[in-house]
Amino acid sequence: MVNKAILIGRLGGDPEVRYTPDGLMITNFNLATDEMRKDKNGERIQKTEWHRIVTFGKLAEIGGKYLSKGKLIFVEGRIQTRSWEDKDGNKRHTTEIIASNMRMLEAKGTAKAEDSAAGDTLPPFPDTESLSVDDVPF
Repeated sequence: MVNKAILIGRLGGDPEVRYTPDGLMITNFNLATDEMRKDKNGERIQKTEWHRIVTFGKLAEIGGKYLSKGKLIFVEGRIQTRSWEDKDGNKRHTTEIIASNMRMLEAKGTAKAEDSAAGDTLPPFPDTESLSVDDVPF
């Protein structure tokens, strides 16, 4: 069986960074992918699909440091759906891409504005091809 998603899109906002009780870093962000087509009258229609992306560990550290709203990135991972009951007793669910590989597709060496404003020169975005989240317990 195969469960794999491959996306190229732009971040809808800066990544949200948080930590598990064990100290594992997690980043969440939304990625927009666009589809262009023509309707029956020949007019171009653009449809945007939003994807919730989750990264863990080293991949999360890299994303938290280098990703920001509007960046064009490549994400590869598996699709996961979670369900829970909210505080009002309503059944809720979400579908996420648990990233195992990520690459920036724009100019290397750019960091978030607050990092560069401090005068720090950061190295180019690291190659994440060898990073994996197979160790994640769920």
